[in-house]
Amino acid sequence: MEKCRLDVTAPFGQILLMPSKTIELEADAAEKLEAARWSPQESLSAVVRRAQFPARPHLAGELLEDFRRRAGHSPLSDEALGRLAETQRNPAPGSSHWD
Repeated sequence: MEKCRLDVTAPFGQILLMPSKTIELEADAAEKLEAARWSPQESLSAVVRRAQFPARPHLAGELLEDFRRRAGHSPLSDEALGRLAETQRNPAPGSSHWD
């Protein structure tokens, strides 16, 4: 659904179309978004545009696939890649000198 906004500063009351999308948030997420407003007049869209999200971490298999595309082969065997992927999915607890 598109919203229309009448820009009274534009010549002859030009109508500008502003695409929008309805999203659902859980209450705590909506409260966090509302609290991030710098002023009551700031739109939630502006708050989201200011937000910075960390990039998704790369998995070893993805990095090696990228290497394979660039170099034409992988430095690791499929078996080694499988073991790395399994270790990433189910990491073993690290040892500690406190134990």
